[in-house]
Amino acid sequence: MSGEIIGLHHWFATPPGRYLLAWEQERYDELVADVFGYHALQLGMQGLAGLRANRMPHRWLALGAEEAQLPADAPVPDTPAVSLLAEAVALPFAEASLDLVAMPHTLELSIDPHAALREVYRVLMPEGRVVISGLNPLSLWGLRQWRARLYQRCGGGGRLYLPDMGEFITPGRLRDWLRLLGFELESISFGCYRPASNSERWLEHYGWMDGMGARWWPILGAAYVIVAAKRVQGMRLLEPSWRKAPKAATAQVQVARRH
Repeated sequence: MSGEIIGLHHWFATPPGRYLLAWEQERYDELVADVFGYHALQLGMQGLAGLRANRMPHRWLALGAEEAQLPADAPVPDTPAVSLLAEAVALPFAEASLDLVAMPHTLELSIDPHAALREVYRVLMPEGRVVISGLNPLSLWGLRQWRARLYQRCGGGGRLYLPDMGEFITPGRLRDWLRLLGFELESISFGCYRPASNSERWLEHYGWMDGMGARWWPILGAAYVIVAAKRVQGMRLLEPSWRKAPKAATAQVQVARRH
């Protein structure tokens, strides 16, 4: 586990890692800006300020014990100080106590992604949001990673392009997990369509592919960000009393009869 975290930490310092991180930062800033409430939590990835655009008064960054020992080479502005050490599968929060949870690559690094999602569902308020980002194995980057793994298994010298974090989770598979737990998918964004290259020059040269990919083959982006809401069956939000128009009082009317 510690090797995976170190590998991811160093990979985000490479040209493709910085390119991916910049795209994810833009998506998080856009998606969490209008999520209202009081308490928000980011699980892992101290190099990404997933909550900086959110205006909740209480925001925390939770890191695992191994990740907290890594040096912060380039601190991100507006990132909450590390408030607690916690693993995604065992969060020190009461049930239904958080309004927003950001999970940048949290499931890919988790020892049990299913348990991590169940724990997030537990601590979220009804109608609370979770924002999850991950690497898409159904992409040019994922294809190169799969090919390198195949070469290694066959005794070749294939070099991995992405961090060695085990199996990446496809967006469709993650969507099924969320629905099974009771989440409702609100949006999914794909990005990073440039070819798998370690050269910053070539990544910039193929910058035009981002616009083309988003239009013609959106689901083949190297990364994705999913937003889901916690739904509770049988629960109905109460509307403010001032929204209901007062009913006019009815008075009894005397009716004259012949007898």
